[in-house]
Amino acid sequence: MEKMFCFQCEQTAGGKGCSGRAGVCGKQEDTAQLQDRLTGALILLGQAALGQGPSVDTNRLVMEGLFSTLTNVNFDDPVLEALILRIQQERIRIFAGSTQWEDFDLSRIWESPEDIRSLKSIILFGIRGIGAYGYHAWVLGYKDDEIGLFLYKALDALGKEDYGMEELLPLVMETGRINLKCLELLDRANTEGFGNPQPRTVSLTVEKGPFIVISGHDLRDLKLLLEQSAGQGVHIYTHSEMLPAHGYPELNKYPHLKGNFGTAWQNQQQEFEAIPAPVLFTSNCLMPVKDSYRDRVFTTGAAAYPGMIHIDETKDFSPLIAKARELGGYKADQLWRGINDGVEVHTGFARHTVLSVADKLIAAVKAGDIKHFFLVGGCDGARPGRNYYTGFVKQTPRNTLILTLGCGKYRFNDLDLGEIGGLPRILDMGQCNDAYSAIKTAIALAEAFGCSINELPLSLVLSWYEQKAVSILLTLLHLGIKNIFLGPSLPAFVSPHILNYLVEHFNLSPISTPEADLAKILKS
Repeated sequence: MEKMFCFQCEQTAGGKGCSGRAGVCGKQEDTAQLQDRLTGALILLGQAALGQGPSVDTNRLVMEGLFSTLTNVNFDDPVLEALILRIQQERIRIFAGSTQWEDFDLSRIWESPEDIRSLKSIILFGIRGIGAYGYHAWVLGYKDDEIGLFLYKALDALGKEDYGMEELLPLVMETGRINLKCLELLDRANTEGFGNPQPRTVSLTVEKGPFIVISGHDLRDLKLLLEQSAGQGVHIYTHSEMLPAHGYPELNKYPHLKGNFGTAWQNQQQEFEAIPAPVLFTSNCLMPVKDSYRDRVFTTGAAAYPGMIHIDETKDFSPLIAKARELGGYKADQLWRGINDGVEVHTGFARHTVLSVADKLIAAVKAGDIKHFFLVGGCDGARPGRNYYTGFVKQTPRNTLILTLGCGKYRFNDLDLGEIGGLPRILDMGQCNDAYSAIKTAIALAEAFGCSINELPLSLVLSWYEQKAVSILLTLLHLGIKNIFLGPSLPAFVSPHILNYLVEHFNLSPISTPEADLAKILKS
């Protein structure tokens, strides 16, 4: 057993696991050990909380802890140490003053029999995704006790030495069910707080003058930044997963929310190299910060990195705004093209927009004008092979529509593929957080056609990178959705036996080539 072992993301070393002094994500050995200790502390807290009367804030603490162990979220050792202490203190509080401080050694999971390790890993990584989604909903004031109770149940199960396939497989499916509930809660939090997304054309040009780039998923942070920067002569630009924020009326109403800068998260080390502006990270997708721009990076929420200025829960963004004015921005307008040389992108095609024209879509399908729908979405990453998704979208027939969500869309969202019935052929439904919107759209279309989702002319072609993608996949499986194409590689933590189970029960397929997969889909 190496001091560091991690295989939770798609790009894990050698497709097997990161070990030694650092992970592929840049996480150092000491940080990895702290995250393992944090997870162990959460397992013990989950065991204590079951039936022992956790406080109203225990749920948030557990979600914050799980969120902090996601890939590319928290690289700051003192922050992790403080979080571990808070978790231990909460456990002692539940046990009414007990001073038991023992750790749960996570190697007990990694050294389990292969299939048990695989199932426990799927559950652990799935609840890390739930923790992230639940945290985003919580900060907007939306809570659900069932989510917290399930997290305790799942954490307790991870520590059970006597649990086998019979106990763990149902828990894997329940993880998908609870994640659906969590996605629904977050969808309600976002739409009730910021309005239903509307289609927007977003410029990729950065106008001259001071500006701030905001990355991540937290819409509340963006709203507060827009409020505090109003009238300050500072423009705001989204980056990566923050792009769909332009579709929300309560965010888009601010005239200094100007456009989108850059592309997907994994390109930040090149894109942030020389920009004369600060960057705010609100959640995950934070890469190791290079010296060339470390004086311009700020973090908030669960995101943290050593040496960076962290905006605490007071959400006072004045240091960030002051930095933007100090740096001054560009002296003239600067165009940043998309991956395919596009100069603008579209977003805001959430379920309310798509379903408002459902009658036209259904008529177009029945008339043969639309032959197929593709949902091509998920997490992007740097591993070779992700150009598959660009090639796939480019080769889709002109009588098909592409729905997309997550940062994987940056591979193709600046393409102009024309229109069908007045809609662009690429419809951006939002962040990975907005998977609920896509699910509800599919359910509504199935009801309209009088069939199951699996009988729709709809195919899911997904990319995955980190643990929120795991929780979304489990939700799709919970809903009984089959024939999903997944790539660019299959998870290292899924054992051959468990993979065979998924293939047998859900016809889950690894991607191959765009040509072969398109031919297979359109032939069926």
